[in-house]
Amino acid sequence: MDYTNTPEGFRSGFMCFVGRPNTGKSTLTNALVGQKIAITANQPETTRHPIRGIVHRDDAQIIVVDTPGLHRPRTLLGERLNEVVKDTYADMDLIAITIPADEKIGPGDRWILDNVRKVAPKTPLMGIITKIDKVSRDQVALQLMALHKLLGEDSEVVPVSAVTGEQRDILLDVITSLLPEGPKFYPDDHVTDDDTNTRIAELVREAALSGLKDELPHSVAVEVDEIIPNPDRPGTLNVHVIIYVERPGQKTILMGKNGRRFKGIIHAARPQICKLLDSNVYLDLRIKVLKNWQSDPKQLGRLGF
Repeated sequence: MDYTNTPEGFRSGFMCFVGRPNTGKSTLTNALVGQKIAITANQPETTRHPIRGIVHRDDAQIIVVDTPGLHRPRTLLGERLNEVVKDTYADMDLIAITIPADEKIGPGDRWILDNVRKVAPKTPLMGIITKIDKVSRDQVALQLMALHKLLGEDSEVVPVSAVTGEQRDILLDVITSLLPEGPKFYPDDHVTDDDTNTRIAELVREAALSGLKDELPHSVAVEVDEIIPNPDRPGTLNVHVIIYVERPGQKTILMGKNGRRFKGIIHAARPQICKLLDSNVYLDLRIKVLKNWQSDPKQLGRLGF
């Protein structure tokens, strides 16, 4: 299929959501693309690498890039994630600042905006108020005014709920209007350019992060070791996955009492991996200690950071 033939006036381009951790960027990415391509969790810095999701419209192709949140780094991993984010910003056709409806704009949001303007001074900006299903319409109106004040009165600002879908189509219309005219970059059946192993690793990491708090989520990394046919069960794939943590005590937490949490990770991740691979799956999961991997250049490189 020649997907480069596009109608006159067709718009296309790359855009990303930026904002503090937990402002709903990954949830919004999934809502716009129409299927889950980015994992979501209640911990900061859940997203670890730019994820591209493709939104197909009759009049446009929007490539939404979900990035790690820009933050003040505490580890070598944090520094490298920030560099990835800044490199991503520089290549965008549109950048959208995300602000949750239920939190006031603060110094962290201004710090992010300042950094975006330094890295991508000529890239058009817009604002998005996320999580509008959590607050009253009056609160949404106040947040709209505050974000207009932050970005400039002429900036486009759209309130949206990724959970209920309210304003989703309006947001896509506004994004489309701000993108340049151009060709399709991907075939019509493409939803992401993430490879299969990365998506599997992310699904396992999401299951592992579920219900965790404090520092442990930052210490969890996941790697797919191999995917091979099960020799004893035709039509079944053996998916071998390793979860890395930094200290033995963290392994104990992930295992849980009598291995219950560990079994829960497999139970949560396996059906999604089956769906992704369109196959029955035996998920072989192991947890290994990789001491202080977040600050070890060699281990970071091995894990793809």
